[in-house]
Amino acid sequence: MKTLYEATSVASGGRKGHVKTEDGPIDMDVSVPKSMGGDGGPGTNPEQLFGCAYAACFGGALQVIASKKKIELSDDFTVSATIGFCEDEDGAFLEATLDCYLPGLDVKTGEDLINKAHEICPFSKATRDNITVTLNLLLDE
Repeated sequence: MKTLYEATSVASGGRKGHVKTEDGPIDMDVSVPKSMGGDGGPGTNPEQLFGCAYAACFGGALQVIASKKKIELSDDFTVSATIGFCEDEDGAFLEATLDCYLPGLDVKTGEDLINKAHEICPFSKATRDNITVTLNLLLDE
């Protein structure tokens, strides 16, 4: 195994604190949403940060698979990640929904692309068998 890149992030104060990356691009407050008993302040939260990271990573995986299969992805393809913070009798857990908008592709090609991307995406690998991940294909009508 060869590490190609690593990032260091620091969180202070938990869900009512501050997060930053060691090299500076991320430097922001963290707030607890009202639905979770917080003040709903202007800061971000772990679910938003995870969703952004998962969406970007999955988009990169889509590009890798499309390139290998010689499929042209539209410049305006998007991945929207919705991360749910859930609770049951065993405690808190996450769930994720990835809506993949792939304009210009047919259903079969789009489904194949997102399923293959799900196999190689590092975030999909990290969450596999740990949380429920729902993949949705969105196409032009």
